[in-house]
Amino acid sequence: MNGLPVTRRVMNLSHFLTRNARRLPNHPGLIWGERIWTWAEMEARVTAMAAALAARGAAKGDRILVHSKNCNEMFESMFAAFRLGAVWVPTNFRLLPDEVATLAQDSGAKIFLCHADFPDHAATVRKATSDIDVISLGGGAAGFGNADIDTLIEAHKGAQASAVAVEHDDPCWFFFTSGTTGRSKAAVLTHGQMAFVVNNHLCDLVPATTEEDASLVVAPLSHGAGIHQLNVVARGAPTILLPTDRFDVDEAFRLIERHRVTNLFTVPTILKMLVEHPAVDRYDHSSLRYVIYAGAPMYRADQKVALAKLGPVLVQYFGLGEVTGNITVLPTRNHHIEDGPEARLGTCGFERTGMQISIQDIEGRELPAGETGEICVIGPAVFAGYYQNPEANAKAFRDGWFLTGDVGHMDAEGYLYITGRTSDKYISGGSNIYPREIEEKILTQGAIAEVAVLGVPDPTWGEVGVAVCVLRPGANLDEAELIAWMSEHIARYKVPKRVFFWDALPKSGYGKVPKRLVRDELEARGLLKPATGASA
Repeated sequence: MNGLPVTRRVMNLSHFLTRNARRLPNHPGLIWGERIWTWAEMEARVTAMAAALAARGAAKGDRILVHSKNCNEMFESMFAAFRLGAVWVPTNFRLLPDEVATLAQDSGAKIFLCHADFPDHAATVRKATSDIDVISLGGGAAGFGNADIDTLIEAHKGAQASAVAVEHDDPCWFFFTSGTTGRSKAAVLTHGQMAFVVNNHLCDLVPATTEEDASLVVAPLSHGAGIHQLNVVARGAPTILLPTDRFDVDEAFRLIERHRVTNLFTVPTILKMLVEHPAVDRYDHSSLRYVIYAGAPMYRADQKVALAKLGPVLVQYFGLGEVTGNITVLPTRNHHIEDGPEARLGTCGFERTGMQISIQDIEGRELPAGETGEICVIGPAVFAGYYQNPEANAKAFRDGWFLTGDVGHMDAEGYLYITGRTSDKYISGGSNIYPREIEEKILTQGAIAEVAVLGVPDPTWGEVGVAVCVLRPGANLDEAELIAWMSEHIARYKVPKRVFFWDALPKSGYGKVPKRLVRDELEARGLLKPATGASA
């Protein structure tokens, strides 16, 4: 075609590790508890793991399912899969055995790397896919699986395993959607796409990062945290894992102080826990330069607390797994503790480098600044599509644009404001209502720590709003008082008709508050019957 090459060969992502081992062989690459692996040690282990998996039949294009807590072997498995040209298929370790078995079937996985703490998952997967090769991670569990990864690594110590040649569109990672609106789908991420994502993240989220930085992992490596750590590896900086799978705020701050951590990726619920814990005042966290949060909205009241405790280090990004987080960024300089024009209250930032946003109506027409519609995006970070799911792909794309399912508007300067999910919107008396703006307002009341607003059926209005709230420690507030307050601060037609106070909101394995789980809990408690509000 016009004399241009027809193939688009790109760097195999495992080369990041090889490069670090050459340039920084004795520099820490991974720290877990008291154990430190240098880049040279990591390269040797990944090479041996790749050789071991290849000896068991793993080849380019094969899927390697991984069900594990954060540990060195899970971290290594990513690069071993990449090196083989295989596809890394990590799961959320909190999933149930039958859910993991479904992912094994949907992905067509050839090998299953399963942490030794999950023998039931291994047994269920093996029963569902009898020809899968089960290999245990994490030691222990005698007789678990067909082999143990550490034994295999030791047996292939010193082996040579060159990175398999890959092209731009060769899959490297199946990134499972959370499944909060139905069955999980495998978003196909590719070597070429992820190389762009790494450069984009380093440009927009953690600029000027070098091997002298350090990153703490406080979320599962199976999803956003894994993508963030790929950026850290690309710069040769060490990754620090929490010593256990239990999130310990005190331990997190201890590690930040000890290792002079400069960046971490988290979600708003975890960030809220970090800055509201007494440990934030006991440890030195002045080394932090970037505390990145994404995955869900962070309410303004919580932003202010985080800025007061940590200083000007917050970075927000908006993105989905399908766009690998690359839609908008709100950098540190755009986070202001004081309200005012510069604070741009409610924005999630502006377009990421190399990406373009369009606000569109249901017909695909682009809307002008200030008008609300679906947030659509194009650019090199957009995934290749859902694996073997043409129906989902047809719904996800229109004229080349990826349809995020999120609703919002852009201002005249290109800052994006998310109103909510298309699936969260409800219609009351003919008016479209988006819960997020109501939730934002409720959190300014002062007594509310967390809130979820959703629409429920109503015989008169079609749907009405219900607010489920969690009070701050020591706060006192009842339904009538909150509704009276809302009536003074929110347009009357948007005020939820019922309010419930719970000890906690249900959360997904990633720290989000899916409205589906809130609705399920309301139904389980018998609270969706037409009635005047009550506490439960």
